[in-house]
Amino acid sequence: MKHPTAIVAEDEATLRAELIEQIGKLWPELSIVGEAADGVQALRLLDELRPDVMFLDIQMPGATGLDVARQASGRSRVVFVTAYDEHAVAAFDHGAVDYLLKPLQPARLFTAIGRVKERLGEAPSDLGAVLDRLAALPGAAQARQYLRWINASVGQTLKLITVDEVLYFQADNKYTRVALREGEALIRKPLKELVEELDPQLFWQIHRSTLVNATAIAGASRDFRGRLQLKLKERNEVLLVAESYAHLFKQM
Repeated sequence: MKHPTAIVAEDEATLRAELIEQIGKLWPELSIVGEAADGVQALRLLDELRPDVMFLDIQMPGATGLDVARQASGRSRVVFVTAYDEHAVAAFDHGAVDYLLKPLQPARLFTAIGRVKERLGEAPSDLGAVLDRLAALPGAAQARQYLRWINASVGQTLKLITVDEVLYFQADNKYTRVALREGEALIRKPLKELVEELDPQLFWQIHRSTLVNATAIAGASRDFRGRLQLKLKERNEVLLVAESYAHLFKQM
Protein backbone atom coordinates (compact mmCIF):
# COMPACT_ATOMS: atom_id res chain seq x y z
CA MET A 1 0.00 0.00 0.00
CA LYS A 2 1.35 3.44 -0.92
CA HIS A 3 2.23 5.88 1.81
CA PRO A 4 -0.68 8.21 2.70
CA THR A 5 -0.36 11.88 1.77
CA ALA A 6 -1.38 15.09 3.53
CA ILE A 7 -1.68 18.85 3.15
CA VAL A 8 -1.15 21.23 6.07
CA ALA A 9 -3.03 24.54 5.81
CA GLU A 10 -2.26 27.10 8.52
CA ASP A 11 -1.73 30.84 8.05
CA GLU A 12 0.66 31.17 10.99
CA ALA A 13 4.03 30.12 9.54
CA THR A 14 5.58 29.19 12.89
CA LEU A 15 2.64 27.03 13.90
CA ARG A 16 2.54 25.43 10.45
CA ALA A 17 6.22 24.48 10.70
CA GLU A 18 5.71 23.15 14.23
CA LEU A 19 2.74 21.05 13.15
CA ILE A 20 4.64 19.57 10.20
CA GLU A 21 7.60 18.75 12.45
CA GLN A 22 5.41 17.04 15.05
CA ILE A 23 3.50 15.06 12.40
CA GLY A 24 6.83 13.89 10.99
CA LYS A 25 7.85 12.53 14.39
CA LEU A 26 4.54 10.84 15.21
CA TRP A 27 3.63 9.61 11.71
CA PRO A 28 6.83 9.27 9.65
CA GLU A 29 5.03 7.22 6.98
CA LEU A 30 2.78 10.19 6.12
CA SER A 31 4.06 12.29 3.21
CA ILE A 32 3.35 16.03 3.56
CA VAL A 33 2.90 16.86 -0.12
CA GLY A 34 1.75 20.46 0.25
CA GLU A 35 1.65 23.47 2.57
CA ALA A 36 -0.85 26.34 2.38
CA ALA A 37 -0.80 29.74 4.07
CA ASP A 38 -4.41 30.57 3.20
CA GLY A 39 -7.65 28.89 2.27
CA VAL A 40 -7.53 29.59 -1.46
CA GLN A 41 -4.09 27.99 -1.71
CA ALA A 42 -5.41 24.99 0.24
CA LEU A 43 -8.29 24.60 -2.21
CA ARG A 44 -5.91 24.60 -5.15
CA LEU A 45 -3.68 22.01 -3.50
CA LEU A 46 -6.71 19.85 -2.73
CA ASP A 47 -7.64 19.75 -6.41
CA GLU A 48 -4.06 19.31 -7.64
CA LEU A 49 -2.74 16.78 -5.12
CA ARG A 50 -5.86 14.93 -3.87
CA PRO A 51 -4.40 14.18 -0.41
CA ASP A 52 -5.59 11.43 1.90
CA VAL A 53 -5.57 13.81 4.89
CA MET A 54 -5.95 17.57 5.35
CA PHE A 55 -4.88 19.43 8.49
CA LEU A 56 -6.90 22.67 8.33
CA ASP A 57 -6.80 25.81 10.42
CA ILE A 58 -10.43 26.88 10.78
CA GLN A 59 -9.83 30.62 10.46
CA MET A 60 -7.66 31.45 7.44
CA PRO A 61 -7.70 34.36 4.98
CA GLY A 62 -9.12 33.84 1.50
CA ALA A 63 -11.32 30.89 2.45
CA THR A 64 -11.85 29.40 5.89
CA GLY A 65 -11.05 25.85 6.94
CA LEU A 66 -14.79 25.19 6.83
CA ASP A 67 -14.89 26.29 3.18
CA VAL A 68 -12.00 23.99 2.33
CA ALA A 69 -13.51 21.10 4.29
CA ARG A 70 -16.75 21.37 2.29
CA GLN A 71 -14.74 20.82 -0.88
CA ALA A 72 -12.78 18.00 0.78
CA SER A 73 -15.96 16.26 1.98
CA GLY A 74 -16.03 12.72 0.65
CA ARG A 75 -12.54 13.16 -0.83
CA SER A 76 -10.15 13.52 2.10
CA ARG A 77 -10.00 12.96 5.88
CA VAL A 78 -9.99 16.22 7.83
CA VAL A 79 -8.30 17.29 11.06
CA PHE A 80 -9.14 20.85 12.15
CA VAL A 81 -6.66 23.07 13.95
CA THR A 82 -8.66 25.42 16.15
CA ALA A 83 -8.49 27.92 18.98
CA TYR A 84 -12.14 27.25 19.95
CA ASP A 85 -12.91 26.47 23.57
CA GLU A 86 -14.14 23.11 24.86
CA HIS A 87 -17.81 24.00 24.39
CA ALA A 88 -17.25 24.72 20.70
CA VAL A 89 -15.20 21.55 20.30
CA ALA A 90 -18.26 19.57 21.44
CA ALA A 91 -19.79 20.36 18.03
CA PHE A 92 -17.27 18.07 16.31
CA ASP A 93 -18.43 14.64 15.24
CA HIS A 94 -15.44 12.44 15.99
CA GLY A 95 -16.68 9.87 13.51
CA ALA A 96 -16.18 12.36 10.66
CA VAL A 97 -13.44 14.81 11.67
CA ASP A 98 -10.93 15.31 14.44
CA TYR A 99 -9.38 18.43 15.91
CA LEU A 100 -6.26 19.93 17.46
CA LEU A 101 -6.41 22.82 19.90
CA LYS A 102 -3.95 25.69 19.80
CA PRO A 103 -1.33 25.68 21.26
CA LEU A 104 -0.46 22.24 19.93
CA GLN A 105 -0.14 19.36 22.38
CA PRO A 106 1.81 16.30 21.16
CA ALA A 107 -0.46 13.93 23.11
CA ARG A 108 -3.57 15.35 21.39
CA LEU A 109 -1.88 15.15 17.97
CA PHE A 110 -0.98 11.50 18.69
CA THR A 111 -4.66 10.77 19.43
CA ALA A 112 -5.85 12.55 16.29
CA ILE A 113 -3.33 10.71 14.12
CA GLY A 114 -4.45 7.39 15.58
CA ARG A 115 -8.06 8.12 14.70
CA VAL A 116 -7.17 9.16 11.17
CA LYS A 117 -5.13 5.99 10.66
CA GLU A 118 -8.14 3.91 11.69
CA ARG A 119 -10.25 5.61 9.00
CA LEU A 120 -7.75 5.30 6.15
CA GLY A 121 -9.21 1.97 5.11
CA GLU A 122 -12.66 3.53 4.71
CA ALA A 123 -14.00 5.98 2.16
CA PRO A 124 -13.72 9.62 3.37
CA SER A 125 -16.84 10.75 5.22
CA ASP A 126 -19.48 13.21 4.08
CA LEU A 127 -18.82 16.20 6.34
CA GLY A 128 -21.95 18.20 5.55
CA ALA A 129 -23.75 17.76 8.88
CA VAL A 130 -20.78 18.50 11.14
CA LEU A 131 -19.76 21.50 9.02
CA ASP A 132 -23.26 22.94 9.30
CA ARG A 133 -23.01 22.68 13.11
CA LEU A 134 -19.59 24.32 13.12
CA ALA A 135 -20.73 27.10 10.79
CA ALA A 136 -23.49 27.94 13.28
CA LEU A 137 -20.93 28.78 15.98
CA PRO A 138 -20.45 32.55 16.46
CA GLY A 139 -16.72 32.51 15.72
CA ALA A 140 -17.12 30.49 12.56
CA ALA A 141 -20.03 32.56 11.30
CA GLN A 142 -17.99 35.75 11.56
CA ALA A 143 -15.04 34.23 9.75
CA ARG A 144 -16.81 34.04 6.41
CA GLN A 145 -19.34 36.67 5.48
CA TYR A 146 -19.14 36.76 1.71
CA LEU A 147 -18.19 34.56 -1.22
CA ARG A 148 -14.42 34.64 -1.73
CA TRP A 149 -13.80 32.17 -4.55
CA ILE A 150 -15.60 30.27 -7.28
CA ASN A 151 -15.00 27.18 -9.40
CA ALA A 152 -15.35 28.22 -13.05
CA SER A 153 -15.01 26.46 -16.39
CA VAL A 154 -12.32 27.82 -18.72
CA GLY A 155 -12.65 25.74 -21.87
CA GLN A 156 -12.44 22.14 -20.71
CA THR A 157 -10.62 23.06 -17.49
CA LEU A 158 -12.13 23.74 -14.06
CA LYS A 159 -10.29 26.70 -12.52
CA LEU A 160 -10.37 28.13 -9.01
CA ILE A 161 -10.85 31.92 -9.21
CA THR A 162 -10.89 34.39 -6.32
CA VAL A 163 -13.64 37.00 -6.62
CA ASP A 164 -11.00 39.75 -6.49
CA GLU A 165 -9.86 38.59 -9.95
CA VAL A 166 -13.33 39.07 -11.44
CA LEU A 167 -14.10 42.34 -13.28
CA TYR A 168 -17.77 41.57 -13.75
CA PHE A 169 -20.39 38.80 -13.83
CA GLN A 170 -23.02 38.70 -16.57
CA ALA A 171 -25.99 36.35 -16.97
CA ASP A 172 -25.73 34.30 -20.18
CA ASN A 173 -28.56 31.80 -20.82
CA LYS A 174 -28.04 28.83 -18.47
CA TYR A 175 -24.64 30.12 -17.32
CA THR A 176 -23.12 33.20 -15.77
CA ARG A 177 -20.18 34.67 -17.66
CA VAL A 178 -17.15 35.64 -15.57
CA ALA A 179 -15.03 38.40 -17.11
CA LEU A 180 -11.40 38.43 -15.98
CA ARG A 181 -8.48 40.72 -16.77
CA GLU A 182 -7.38 38.17 -19.31
CA GLY A 183 -10.07 35.95 -20.74
CA GLU A 184 -13.42 34.69 -19.51
CA ALA A 185 -14.94 31.74 -17.68
CA LEU A 186 -18.39 30.26 -17.08
CA ILE A 187 -20.18 29.21 -13.91
CA ARG A 188 -23.60 27.64 -13.36
CA LYS A 189 -24.43 29.78 -10.31
CA PRO A 190 -27.22 32.23 -11.28
CA LEU A 191 -26.70 35.94 -10.88
CA LYS A 192 -29.47 36.12 -8.27
CA GLU A 193 -27.43 33.88 -5.95
CA LEU A 194 -24.25 35.87 -6.58
CA VAL A 195 -26.01 39.08 -5.56
CA GLU A 196 -26.81 37.50 -2.19
CA GLU A 197 -23.36 35.91 -1.66
CA LEU A 198 -20.94 38.64 -2.80
CA ASP A 199 -19.83 41.66 -0.75
CA PRO A 200 -22.17 44.49 -1.87
CA GLN A 201 -19.43 47.02 -1.14
CA LEU A 202 -17.23 45.34 -3.76
CA PHE A 203 -19.74 44.08 -6.34
CA TRP A 204 -22.43 46.47 -7.55
CA GLN A 205 -25.48 45.35 -9.49
CA ILE A 206 -25.84 47.73 -12.45
CA HIS A 207 -28.39 45.77 -14.48
CA ARG A 208 -30.63 42.77 -13.87
CA SER A 209 -28.04 40.73 -15.76
CA THR A 210 -24.77 42.37 -14.62
CA LEU A 211 -22.68 42.64 -11.45
CA VAL A 212 -19.49 44.72 -11.66
CA ASN A 213 -16.44 44.85 -9.43
CA ALA A 214 -16.39 48.47 -8.21
CA THR A 215 -12.57 48.54 -8.24
CA ALA A 216 -12.59 47.70 -11.97
CA ILE A 217 -14.61 50.80 -12.97
CA ALA A 218 -12.64 53.53 -14.77
CA GLY A 219 -15.55 55.93 -15.20
CA ALA A 220 -19.19 56.49 -16.19
CA SER A 221 -20.66 58.48 -19.09
CA ARG A 222 -23.83 58.87 -21.16
CA ASP A 223 -24.03 57.70 -24.77
CA PHE A 224 -25.82 59.64 -27.54
CA ARG A 225 -29.12 58.07 -26.44
CA GLY A 226 -28.60 59.22 -22.86
CA ARG A 227 -27.93 55.74 -21.52
CA LEU A 228 -25.42 55.47 -18.70
CA GLN A 229 -22.41 53.29 -19.49
CA LEU A 230 -19.34 52.18 -17.54
CA LYS A 231 -15.81 52.05 -18.88
CA LEU A 232 -13.53 49.45 -17.31
CA LYS A 233 -9.87 49.85 -16.43
CA GLU A 234 -8.62 46.60 -17.91
CA ARG A 235 -11.10 45.62 -20.65
CA ASN A 236 -12.30 47.48 -23.72
CA GLU A 237 -16.04 46.79 -23.58
CA VAL A 238 -18.48 49.16 -21.88
CA LEU A 239 -21.25 47.98 -19.56
CA LEU A 240 -24.79 49.34 -19.72
CA VAL A 241 -26.26 50.66 -16.46
CA ALA A 242 -30.03 50.31 -16.05
CA GLU A 243 -31.73 53.53 -14.94
CA SER A 244 -32.87 51.86 -11.71
CA TYR A 245 -29.18 51.59 -10.73
CA ALA A 246 -27.98 54.94 -12.09
CA HIS A 247 -28.07 56.49 -8.61
CA LEU A 248 -24.88 54.56 -7.77
CA PHE A 249 -22.93 56.84 -10.10
CA LYS A 250 -24.29 60.30 -9.29
CA GLN A 251 -20.92 61.29 -7.83
CA MET A 252 -18.96 60.16 -10.90
